[in-house]
Amino acid sequence: MQQLSELFADYASFHKARGNKLCHRAGIPLIMFSLFGMLALVGLPDKPHLNAALLLIAVSTIYYFTLEWRLATIMLVVSLAMYLTARHLPLWLLISLFVAGWVLQGIGHAAYEKNAPAFAKNLVHLLIGPLWIANDLVKVVR
Repeated sequence: MQQLSELFADYASFHKARGNKLCHRAGIPLIMFSLFGMLALVGLPDKPHLNAALLLIAVSTIYYFTLEWRLATIMLVVSLAMYLTARHLPLWLLISLFVAGWVLQGIGHAAYEKNAPAFAKNLVHLLIGPLWIANDLVKVVR
């Protein structure tokens, strides 16, 4: 498994322009928030208290703990707060926020970075992006 510093370095190589970084700071949380809200609507068979959002949070948290426990803890708290808020919003709003988040990502890469998103090279970057944003704010990994 790759070290977090290697994953961050690879992810950062796709995100050098200030405008792209700003688009990601807004777009990634919008995508996460709205995705948790939409996935909260998808129940799991024979598990009335579980849903796809909680499953995604659990799986991503386990992965994050294999990389860095402090960032994993921060992401768990943020993810649960997003989930607890987003699950009460109407679907039309969640879809709108999801689309807006992806539009910001597209603008960042098309207008500022002039490259493809990092996940086009490595799908793991879909999980690394939120962790990278969190680390940018709290500076756990230097």
